Amino acid sequence: MNTEIKVNEDNSREMAEFIIKTLDAKKARDIKLIRIEDKTVLADYFVICGGNSNTQVRALAGEVEEKLEENGIRPHHIEGYNEASWTILDYSSVIVHIFCREAREFYKLEKLWSDAEDIDISELLI
Repeated sequence: MNTEIKVNEDNSREMAEFIIKTLDAKKARDIKLIRIEDKTVLADYFVICGGNSNTQVRALAGEVEEKLEENGIRPHHIEGYNEASWTILDYSSVIVHIFCREAREFYKLEKLWSDAEDIDISELLI
């Protein structure tokens, strides 16, 4: 992935797409982008993906944090990094959920937000 790409914190869609490309480059599984801005004040978008192991979940979270920090964007809160079965990176307008397979199947976050808009990201993936 080209680290020269700049992302603007004020454009939540642009930030979400940057995060998706970062996760895809690190081989995240089943990446989803859900627009939730019409459903809640929590954020504009959820980025949801999976890792094959707790180690990969941790690596994916670290990569997103590093790439956004290169653009001057820091998370407001990180949860679950040490356990790495479900790690959340909160960037206010975009919240990133990185799951191990078991946790994703258990929490079914996509089903919980099924009334939100599922965005087609196929053109963003390698």
